Parts: sequence; C-alpha cells; structure tokens
Amino acid sequence: MEKAEVQKALNDVRPQLQMDGGDVELVDIVDGVVKVKLKGHCAGCPMSQMTIKWGVEQYLKKKVPGVKAVESV
Repeated sequence: MEKAEVQKALNDVRPQLQMDGGDVELVDIVDGVVKVKLKGHCAGCPMSQMTIKWGVEQYLKKKVPGVKAVESV
C-alpha cells in the first residue's frame, strides 16, 4: 500500500472530523498499521479512540487494501 492511497482515503474522512473542529494527520505506515495523529478538538476528545476505530479505521480498511489497523500516536 502506498502513502498516497492512505492519504486520499484520509482526505475522504477529513470533512467529518473538521465539522467537529478536528482533523487527522498521517504520521507513518508500518506493516499495514496506519499511524495517525488527531488534531484540534479531536486530539483531546474522550471519544477519540472510537473515532479512530469505528470511523477512520473502518473506512481505510474498506478503501485501501492491506490496512490492518489504525493507531493514534
């Protein structure tokens, strides 16, 4: 999987995060694990792990072959 593919998929979910005052940044990809950093309101939100797992991770797994997981760093 290429970073460009992952970045494109993140750009698809970014507007939903931005509506709540947040954002997501691609940090790295290691062995199918996408490492992201939540920014803005998302960074300190108590629901951030749910956002990562049920929002970002599910979408990336569907759109980008080879994504095993998404982790917040």
